[in-house]
Amino acid sequence: MGAIAMHEESFGDLLRSWRQRRRVSQLDLAIEAEVSARHISFLETGRARPSREMVMKLAEELDVPLRHRNRLLVAAGFAPVFRERDVAGPEMDVVRQALDKILAGHEPYPAVVVDLAWNLVAANQAAAMFMDGVPDHLLKDPVNIMRLSLHPEAMGGRLLNLAEVRAHLLPGLRRQAEVTGDGRLTELHDEIAGYRYPGIELNVAVVPSPADILLPFRIRHGDRVLSMFTTIATFGTPVDVTASELAIETFWPNDEETMAFFR
Repeated sequence: MGAIAMHEESFGDLLRSWRQRRRVSQLDLAIEAEVSARHISFLETGRARPSREMVMKLAEELDVPLRHRNRLLVAAGFAPVFRERDVAGPEMDVVRQALDKILAGHEPYPAVVVDLAWNLVAANQAAAMFMDGVPDHLLKDPVNIMRLSLHPEAMGGRLLNLAEVRAHLLPGLRRQAEVTGDGRLTELHDEIAGYRYPGIELNVAVVPSPADILLPFRIRHGDRVLSMFTTIATFGTPVDVTASELAIETFWPNDEETMAFFR
């Protein structure tokens, strides 16, 4: 029985892919990395091999996610540098404590922690409202917050301004997939883009009125209409893959009625 050939990623191909993804020319990258454009060309064609420091420098200049920086290092013949720890593991105690404080401190308003693919990592008690009436098949691990937001059997069926919210979230998800190079986001985007909402015109453009500051989520909750906007925060200086991919999304009341409901 013959040996199975293993496909090895080329550093040059990966570098070219990320440079093109960032829409940066060889000359521009060379100037930022303080090398010649010829050297960048040689790296991409395989005529030159990068040092470990050069891999790290180029990845930094191209803002390559930590997960993919490891791939660049391995493709160049070096060991990966950035560890990927289990968020539930003991080494992540400090991170979890910080997340717990943020979640608890945001009460009585909802807040969630998600990973890069928008899978739920943690939530505060107020966020339970997003799960109300959601069928079990959407609550199986991993629960996906983006899916819950737009699925017609979840919040997508309760949003009074669904078309506007969808027109905002879908392009953002597509851009995130392009920027990160994560295939899970592409699959999630394509799935959500295929959702159907009978009787709702989806082909809309978000045209804010002069009085608008933020696009709110207007959610039907029982006999009330709650209006909220969100903010998203990330860790500032992560050197761990897991920590670099965590985001905290906090929901804020957009009017006095919504504020009164939560308080």
